Amino acid sequence: MSTMWSTKMELFNPSRTPPLPPGPRGLPIVGYLPFLGNNLLHKFGDLADRYGPIYKFYLGNQLCVVINSPSLVKEVARDQDSIFANRDSNIATLAATYDGNDIAFSPLNSQWRALRKIFVREVLSNNSLQASYDLRKDEVRKAIRDVHNNIGKPIHFGELSFRTELNVIMNMMWGGVVDDEEEGQRVGEEFREVVIKLVDLMGKPNVADYLPVLAWFDIQGVKKEVEGYVQSMDRIFESVIAKCRKMSGGIKKERKKDFLQFMLELQEKEDSEMSISMRQIKAVLVDFVLAGTDNTSTTIEWAMAELLNNPKAMANVQNELSKVVGLNNEVEEFHIPKLKYMEAIIKETMRLHPAIPLLIPRSPTQTSTVGGYTVPKKSMVFINLPWIQRDPSLWDSPLEFKPERFLHDKTCQFNGNNFNYLPFGSGRRICAGMPLAERMLMYLLASLLHSFQWKLPDGETVDMSYTFGTVLRKSTPLLAIAMPRLSKPNLYG
Repeated sequence: MSTMWSTKMELFNPSRTPPLPPGPRGLPIVGYLPFLGNNLLHKFGDLADRYGPIYKFYLGNQLCVVINSPSLVKEVARDQDSIFANRDSNIATLAATYDGNDIAFSPLNSQWRALRKIFVREVLSNNSLQASYDLRKDEVRKAIRDVHNNIGKPIHFGELSFRTELNVIMNMMWGGVVDDEEEGQRVGEEFREVVIKLVDLMGKPNVADYLPVLAWFDIQGVKKEVEGYVQSMDRIFESVIAKCRKMSGGIKKERKKDFLQFMLELQEKEDSEMSISMRQIKAVLVDFVLAGTDNTSTTIEWAMAELLNNPKAMANVQNELSKVVGLNNEVEEFHIPKLKYMEAIIKETMRLHPAIPLLIPRSPTQTSTVGGYTVPKKSMVFINLPWIQRDPSLWDSPLEFKPERFLHDKTCQFNGNNFNYLPFGSGRRICAGMPLAERMLMYLLASLLHSFQWKLPDGETVDMSYTFGTVLRKSTPLLAIAMPRLSKPNLYG
């Protein structure tokens, strides 16, 4: 209550002319929390319709500010990026990321800069991504074989995508350590359950986040549940780390080091400016797994759902694949720059169904002014992507799936410079894994579309409803039936 009172008292200070943004009234102590309802995105849209490009409400004693216009996003993500690039993570997220020792949720500080620099250089540089292409290719080929072995049967499309993405990520993290296929499969199955549960819990409303006096009691049990899954993940990490260290005496020296091996070497250099702790290593691995699997596989599932609902778009992209790749060839990553309609499908899917629709909340390090309104220090600032990316003043027929809109508009890229379109965020906190995600989205979806004709099971329709925690998922998993499309049977071997 003291935070709420001190913020409101600032309005009576004549030296501070800008008021707080407009917004709905809440109740004493709990604020607007009881009125958010079960559909947060719908509620955010209703409030944007009522209050305009910026509004505020309280959740307990936490002031929340929601940005709904590109011009104000620019103020936050570019003009005042150094102020708004900080994080104020919730209880579940801190528990999942070893107390915020990761990249995505860490506060803006020298530790964050060092970790991000290491991650980008060792994993996401063009040279590193090119060097790991064979790993991606092997896992995509496995996915194609799995589908071919189940021709005519319903395929759980999201699960197929998730499994493929997870295998790629694990191979990039510690592929040189876990060589045994059976062991790798077991680790993957363990990780899959943990990842799904953690992502859901990180987005679950937790009253202790907004009423700190209740945090110690953990009355909803969120922290305890997260810590249980983190312990499971930690056991996997410890097992793999032990094997990695056992190998470090020169075994397989001819093989390129994987990410974990490199990180462990840094950890051992205590006098190095780039040395890192074991908690940081594990936290970055958590980032790598969470962001590299759930977000990407969810986007691929949404893309296929839209294509099954839009036969013309499906025909267009498969015609493009036939021309660029040919029915007697497999898709390779070198084909991707030529697949312009494929790229447009990914962009349009992420416009309509951004994986993280409110992005990760920002928290200003000092009181600032946005859109003529005061945004106090430590506010929780959301960017409302569904509102911006479906705004009829910015997009023609904004609710329709129209990939063609991106064929000639070169300003809408994933780099966060066009504030009408920000599926990966913008500024300092733009998604670090964007280069890998972009490659995997294109490569996996293109391979599945090129290799097979897809249809819904008889009598089925595509349910386009969603559930939202941290990630925007389909409410009903997509089931689709595949039939061979390529001219040579050996292409499925």
